[in-house]
Amino acid sequence: MIATGILTLIALLLMFLGGLLDGLTGGSTGALRAQQGELIVYSSNSQDSLVRSRITPEVRESVEEAAGGAGVYGLGSVQLGARIDGKGPRDLVAVVLFGYESPPRGVPEGAPEDGEVYADRSLEAEGIAVGDEIRLGPARSPVTVVGFLDDSRYAGQGTLWGSLDTWRSVLEASRPGERVGDGVVQALLVGGDPSGDTPSAEAIDRATGGATSTLTIAEAIDALPGVAQQQTVFNQIIGVTVIIALVVVALFFALITVERTALYGVLKALGASSGTLFAGVLLQALVVTSIASAIGAAASLALDAAIPAGSIPFTTSAGLLLSSAAYLAVAAVIGCAFSLRRVLRVDPASAIGGEQ
Repeated sequence: MIATGILTLIALLLMFLGGLLDGLTGGSTGALRAQQGELIVYSSNSQDSLVRSRITPEVRESVEEAAGGAGVYGLGSVQLGARIDGKGPRDLVAVVLFGYESPPRGVPEGAPEDGEVYADRSLEAEGIAVGDEIRLGPARSPVTVVGFLDDSRYAGQGTLWGSLDTWRSVLEASRPGERVGDGVVQALLVGGDPSGDTPSAEAIDRATGGATSTLTIAEAIDALPGVAQQQTVFNQIIGVTVIIALVVVALFFALITVERTALYGVLKALGASSGTLFAGVLLQALVVTSIASAIGAAASLALDAAIPAGSIPFTTSAGLLLSSAAYLAVAAVIGCAFSLRRVLRVDPASAIGGEQ
């Protein structure tokens, strides 16, 4: 019972850490994962940052020539404070406005009308609904929400998705020092068009004479500031938690083996093999671990359902719960292995006589 309680707490910690990591990563990378292209093209001097990147029409022509039949689509972004009806004039909501030519997943084909945007569903927690007007930036540029999409947060902020013209006009009004000329975008998405083969990143960069830095979507996600470091830290914490689970199982079943030495001696005297006895110990460990994992999974699902969207970055999934349960099961098997030597050494005569 004690082991079940301790392992349940460890399972809860393991699944909560995994859910927190997935939530933090998802909240930083959703906008890139939502893209339907296969490659993203930045300017070479941008350090693979969307904010620093600028792609001119001349560079875009070179990319389109290298892309052949694959689609090439512009993308722009700007981080702003949004004013929402019902909130105070200084009560701003941090958002990222994206201008696009190729819609992200969950958005209908074709860009919306100028001044219209689709909003990430996390912004519903801020009181935003379809038909609401949001005023962006110090210029309070008005945009109207015409729909929602899921899982498109960026840099921990809710996103808005509109046409490139909407993006340019808001950028020029609120950040005049960052305004871009006609045809200039921050990045290009390549691919996502079944009628054409996507070229390699190296081919695109060669075609532009080194004026671009082309990455896959996965590489662009890894290049986001803090994402890789965040994953490394959390994975180390999760690894330590698994080691703690291993130690708990090892200590608990070592004590059980000592307490049941006489019982094991009787079973050996009746013909039970050491392998059969160890299998019983292992089965008990797996049953305890399964109960702990089931309780932890139920608690994680309940927590995920209870947390409002856009608040604590916590996300759980079947894959996360199964992988956490698998880690605990492996820890249980390895922990039980430390009891194997003592089980093998049980001598029926001395164990029954109390001299073991």
